[in-house]
Order: sequence, then C-alpha cells, then structure tokens
Amino acid sequence: MSGLPKGWAIASIDDLTDPKAPICYGVLKPGDRDGASVPMVRVTDIRHDILSQAHLMLISRSLDEEFSRSRIRRGDVLLSIQGTIGRVAIVPDNLPAANISRTIARIRPALPELSRWLWAALRTPQMQEAMGKETGGSTRDSLNIGALREILIRLPPVAEQRRIVAKLDALTARTARARADLDRIPALAARYKLALLRTAMRGGLTESWREQAELEPASALVERTPAPQQGRGGREATTGIVPGQAALSVNDPGTSAPDGWAWTPLLRIARQETGHTPSRSVDSYWGGEVPWIGIRDAGAHHGRTIERTLQTITEEGLANSSARVLPARTVCLSRTASVGYVTIMARPMATSQDFATWTCSEALEPEFLMYALMAEGDDIRAFGEGSTHTTIYFPEIRALHICLPPLAEQQEIIRRVRAGLTEIDRLTAEAEAARRLLDRLDQAILAKAFRGELVPQDPADEPASVLLERIRAERAVAPKTSRGRRKAAA
Repeated sequence: MSGLPKGWAIASIDDLTDPKAPICYGVLKPGDRDGASVPMVRVTDIRHDILSQAHLMLISRSLDEEFSRSRIRRGDVLLSIQGTIGRVAIVPDNLPAANISRTIARIRPALPELSRWLWAALRTPQMQEAMGKETGGSTRDSLNIGALREILIRLPPVAEQRRIVAKLDALTARTARARADLDRIPALAARYKLALLRTAMRGGLTESWREQAELEPASALVERTPAPQQGRGGREATTGIVPGQAALSVNDPGTSAPDGWAWTPLLRIARQETGHTPSRSVDSYWGGEVPWIGIRDAGAHHGRTIERTLQTITEEGLANSSARVLPARTVCLSRTASVGYVTIMARPMATSQDFATWTCSEALEPEFLMYALMAEGDDIRAFGEGSTHTTIYFPEIRALHICLPPLAEQQEIIRRVRAGLTEIDRLTAEAEAARRLLDRLDQAILAKAFRGELVPQDPADEPASVLLERIRAERAVAPKTSRGRRKAAA
C-alpha cells in the first residue's frame, strides 16, 4: 500500500484476531424470554462509538449456552454488520457476561493492546468505505464475516498506536462535549418558543407598545362584530372551568386581563366546526380534488399554514359523509390521539373528525388564535380527558374562552411572535449545521490518524512487523481458519 509510514505494516483484520476466538456473529433469534437474565448486544446498543447498557435485551441462559462461541468479554471490539453497517464499540470493563445478536460481529484482538487501535481504525472513513464495498443483501444491508476477516488495515507500531489513541481521546473528548451542548439546542429551542408564546399571549410582549398606542378595547371590538352562525345540534358546552396557561380557558377563569383585553367565548367570534372521514371501503370517495387534513398533515405543518395534504377526497366523498369544505384561513386543532397540533388552511379544505376548527370573524386574527393554542403546549391536554390517549371533547371545545386583545395589538403580537420564532429557528439551524461540521471534523481527525499524520513518529518504536510476527507465531500453534482474498482498505 503506497504512502505507508515508516514502521507501519499492512495486515488483514483476521491477522489481528485471537486465533482461539475467530470473528463471529451471535444469536440468530432471541428465543423464549422466560427466565431471561443474560444481556445481548444489538445494533441499537452501539451509540456514538460507545456500547450503551441502558436498554440491553436479555436472553435465557440456555440460549447463551447454545451460542457460547459468541460470548463477549472486556476489550472485545463489536462491529454492526446488518442494517446500519459500521457502528463500532469496545466491550467495557463493567459489562457482565453477555452475548451478541446476529447483527453484531465480535472481533477479539490477538493482543489486548490492539483493541483501541482496531476500535479507532474501524471508524475511519477509509475503513468504513472498505466495509461498504463488501456490503450486500437482498432484503437488508449485510457485511459478510468472511469478507470482513480479509479487509486490510494499516497497523502502526504499538507505541505509536498508544500515542494516536491518546491524541484521539483528547480531541474527540472536546468534540463530544461540543456535540452534547449542540444536542441540547432543539429542546432548549422548544422551551424558548413556548416561553415566547406564553409571554405574548399574556400581554408581556407588547406591554410597552400598548401604553403608547391608541387602541379600541377588545370589548368594543366584540360588541360591533356580528356573532357567527354556529352549527345546530351536538353536545352543549360544559359549565366547568379549566384555566389554561396563557390566553385560553374552558369558560371564563375570572382572572384579570391586560388593559384593553377581554375574556371572550370563542363561539362569539369564530364559527366552530369539525370534520369527518368518508368511508375507506369506497374507492370513489378518495383521490379527488378536495384537500383533506389528517393527523399526519397537522403534525407536518404544526404552527404554520398548510397548502397540500397527503390525501384528498372527491365531491362524491363529501356528499356521502359529514365532511364539508371549510374556507381558507380556518384554524385547525388536533383534539384526539396527537392532541395539540395547530395549522391554518391556506385554501379551502376538509378535515377528519380528529379536529376542531374555527373560522374566525373580523374580531379575531386566525394567526393569533393559532399562537394562543400553541402557547398552551402539552398543557392543552388539561382541557381533555384520558391520561394515555387524551381527547378534548366538544363540551370543552365549545366552552373555550380566549383573552382577546384589541385587533391592532393582535396584529402587533403576530408580527413580534413571527420574528421571535424565526430567530429561534435560525439559531437552531446554525446549531444543526455546527453539529454536522463536528461529525465531519471527527472523520477528518480519524482519517489523519489512519494516514500516520496525527502524532510524531519515533524511530525507536518497535516496528509493527515485529508485532505481526508474534501474532503469527501464536497463530501457528492454533487451529487454522479459512482465508480468502485480501482487500485494500484505503
């Protein structure tokens, strides 16, 4: 192999493996779980190059005994060979007797000092590419054990291996800390968004602006706005009171409102409806020109307008169900299963019965109502029933009140909330870009180490060829293993 540093050597992965414990995969199927007590490592247990013990599956002792050849011990290198190829981890000292699934290959180094180098080398872009070339399978990606054994690997002197691994540990520890900080950004962003929305819906975002503006009070706005016609029938609104976290409540909570705001029944300023699902057994009801909002649509468009839906229905489907086309700018709230998704129709659409919808009058900006619903966050479930599968029923929906600001203040709140959410999204996107750069940096560091460019070389180091001779001498007295063709890794 060209460009090999002085003192380095080339060997197959099999050459570096304990001849008494050939590379192998583990348990084919978990089997009977009764009395399961032996941990079994799967692909999902290897995360960020570390073996996580948080969710190890347990298998029976009899199954572990049946697959005793694939038992693992500290220092073994584990490599995922099915599904997600190339995840690598070292078995830690604190893992008790355990086994592996068929998705994992166990590589037991011929000498303990080889563990860390194999772990580092298998993560390099060069080795990942070499494994990728040997990956195949008709139903799922799989790396053949025979091919893995014969992949070639660069081998530094043992002393240089130690220096490289120590340097890698120091560098990757820094990127790991940065990655952990960046991984917290999405959760922090969600908290900041909720805090922004709740501050806005409690009047805090426009408090100074409101003091300088001449505004028509919300009570006067409501008084001059004709009440929308509501549909007939259905269950009556509840008389119970369930205060919300910001600008919503089931019935009037009796709490004070900011100057010029007023607690107002939503039914007074918006037409409330729901939807329906045409029969799935009638093909002619589906695939038409009418957009039809389902839960997946709402989840994908939470907090923004929706223009296209995953499914559509026909005019015949409309005519033979309780669904109806609602006007553009109608606000939709998912009220069953995935409670709390909010979106606004960009054009006339229908919905399933999983939604409560409001077509707003001139007294209520649809976007303000959307933000008010979003400001409740997960606490919106308090308006419903059920701890596992919450549903907000129509007696509560029809009793919803909103703390309504003057119309001009609604518009100012919308402007400020939009700007705030956009800035949070921008910062989140920058954090995600930085996260991707860290992954690339780790790969660049590993590639540099694999080329022998990460640490200084010492002419006094014992050459890797001497190490290989020791391993070969031990292998000579051990049972022979089959060998195939050699394949270059870089």
